[in-house]
Amino acid sequence: MQTLDELTRQARALANGEPTQAEAEGARQMQICNACRYCEGFCAVFPAMTRRLSFEPVDVHFLANLCHNCGACLHACQYAPPHEFAVNVPQAMAVVRGQTYVDYAWPPGLGRLYQRNGLTLCVALALGLALFMALALAARGTLWMVPEQGFYGVFPHNLLVSLFAPVFCFAALALGLGVRRFLSELRPGTGSAPASVGPGLEAAQQALTLRYLDGGHGDGCHNEDDAHTHWRRRFHHLTFYGFMACFAATSLATLYHYGLGQAAPYGWFSLPKLFGVGGGLALLAGTTGLGWLRLRRHPLHGDAAQKPMDLGFIALLWLVAATGLGLLLARATSALPSVLVLHLGAVMALFATLPYGKFAHGVFRSAALLRNAVEKRQPSRLQLGSD
Repeated sequence: MQTLDELTRQARALANGEPTQAEAEGARQMQICNACRYCEGFCAVFPAMTRRLSFEPVDVHFLANLCHNCGACLHACQYAPPHEFAVNVPQAMAVVRGQTYVDYAWPPGLGRLYQRNGLTLCVALALGLALFMALALAARGTLWMVPEQGFYGVFPHNLLVSLFAPVFCFAALALGLGVRRFLSELRPGTGSAPASVGPGLEAAQQALTLRYLDGGHGDGCHNEDDAHTHWRRRFHHLTFYGFMACFAATSLATLYHYGLGQAAPYGWFSLPKLFGVGGGLALLAGTTGLGWLRLRRHPLHGDAAQKPMDLGFIALLWLVAATGLGLLLARATSALPSVLVLHLGAVMALFATLPYGKFAHGVFRSAALLRNAVEKRQPSRLQLGSD
């Protein structure tokens, strides 16, 4: 976590239009890399770097969000620590990404939540919300009842929608406005052309397949040592597609409820159930694996100050998956209300922290990939300058 002095210096630099310490360090390392170019074929960062002669703060933020932190360039670099140049691109880019989330947060005053969004806070928020709902049920005498209508017999469907929809919509709005500003500031430096179908499809393919988590040559990422591994990419896929399957299950259940007039619970072979169970299992496996790898990762591979935020986000996703699957086991038992409040507390905490936590990295990274795909199709500014 950044100290008060560091935050004050960063705020003063932003007010004066000066690069922050993280931006200046990122630019320094990119200048060295641009002279060397040994890692040019590793990922999207280095080809984009070669299209620049200097690195303004917005360029550094662009490159930082293209970086997938696979670690390949660190292990290949002849100027890495303990060399006096101390080039560590994954770590420098990770620090700048943390600043990106703060600088482009909406509303701007809430950007500091990134520094406080740690493991303890996330879990405490989830448990606190769950406790609040449990006390409400206990006051009604329904905490240990066996609901006849499933979990909608504990909390009515319309009540849940009225509680969760505004929080989710705010999270989507906050992320959308922050990334919109990020894209608008990237556009002058990455080509004035708007995104079209070609760049959009390329960026989507790279984001959905995690193209740049292959370690540069397809051997996988580095984690705690020099060995390559594909597990980080696999666990990311399980987590992302598991989350999307759970979201699809919720969307389908909403369609069943309002469009088809079919209320939960649904059968084992219904679409909401199939997507929910499959997504929950994938999300549970993915977050367990990512948490294990994050605890074992070498400190040179990232920003240690962001580790609590990373683990907090992983823990919330794990709680959502575990309690969601627990609802199946507790179905038609007196434990259902207790498991339900734990699940709802985790989901509410996840929604509330989405705009100010690790979830943002996927959104900003996708935006950077999109502008990179646009920039590649533009006439080279270096070539135009030489002409």
